[in-house]
Amino acid sequence: MSIKYKFHDPGAIYFVSFAVVGWIDVFTRSVYSDILLESLTYCRKEKGLNLHAWVIMSNHVHLIVSSREGYLLSDIMRDLKKYSSFRIVKEIRESTIESRKEWMLYLFAKAGQQNSNNKNFQFWRQDNHPIELDPHLNMFEERIDYLHNNPVKAGWVTNASDYLYSSAIDYEGGKGLIEIDLLV
Repeated sequence: MSIKYKFHDPGAIYFVSFAVVGWIDVFTRSVYSDILLESLTYCRKEKGLNLHAWVIMSNHVHLIVSSREGYLLSDIMRDLKKYSSFRIVKEIRESTIESRKEWMLYLFAKAGQQNSNNKNFQFWRQDNHPIELDPHLNMFEERIDYLHNNPVKAGWVTNASDYLYSSAIDYEGGKGLIEIDLLV
């Protein structure tokens, strides 16, 4: 059963989370994180995505996003997930050094067989719940702090801005791996 993105207000800013099927720790390898960053960058430049904050954890992603006028966030997110899943699975399939290759491909294939929307592999879980952020309730700051502190809570870094695959450094005046649209 497909659970569609529900972006009710096209002009709103949303907190969105999505995870790898089976919560597989795919993003422990930078090559896969870099593919996702390329996809985010492309969607920012070509698909109308405003990327306000982001973090890539080992098996899931948190974003704070909106869309530019004339674009639908649901379409952007669909395309982002579709393309990134295709590229990451392709990279895994063609890898000569990925020690978890057979195991991951088996789980992606099994998830794909259980989903009538897929023909072969399913990389991303379909369940997610975009949360519209109300600027009057300090929701931006709360969600940005939550998102950026995920690697700290996981024990990977002491300071949020030290985590490479996050926009935390951008909010401290530095320059991260990809360009973002700051909220503050």
